[in-house]
Amino acid sequence: MPGTASGRIARPDLVKVWDPLVRLFHWSLVGFFAFSFLTGDEWKSAHIISGYIIAALICVRLLWGVIGSEHARFSSFVYSPMTVARFLADSVAMRAKRYVGHNPAGGVMVIALLLMVSGIVTTGYMMTTDAYWGIEWVEDTHKTLVYSTLVLIALHVGGVIFASIEHRENLVRSMITGWKRRH
Repeated sequence: MPGTASGRIARPDLVKVWDPLVRLFHWSLVGFFAFSFLTGDEWKSAHIISGYIIAALICVRLLWGVIGSEHARFSSFVYSPMTVARFLADSVAMRAKRYVGHNPAGGVMVIALLLMVSGIVTTGYMMTTDAYWGIEWVEDTHKTLVYSTLVLIALHVGGVIFASIEHRENLVRSMITGWKRRH
């Protein structure tokens, strides 16, 4: 491949999609969510610290969703319900349009996961306060949100696998490297 003036290798067939902050957020959230799930009843202090880290990650991602790079901004991947429905129907028929950034279903999943994890963090924090400690509905809501989020994660992973097959590209690799095929 030809080099550029800066000495870097040019990649005319690839485009940088996921910036380092998006990738760090994604994989950190994966790790801390898994850690929190596994330590919930067994190692409370670590579970609580992990929850605070997740809360900080969510805050950073919300800010980055407004001021971040092109494909990180919510405005680049929040679509109308009709667009999402059409995309899902086209996906089932294996004829969905390929998106360089998040596709309409992926955009819905990002928002859903951010909302669910925010709810988990909020109810988790509530359980550590005097006002809500021992209140059954708070703990029940926390657990319901956790298990509902696990369902969303399974759908997310399934969607990534499906889209990777449909468009013949490794989406997991792109979330590691940041690069995707241009066309």
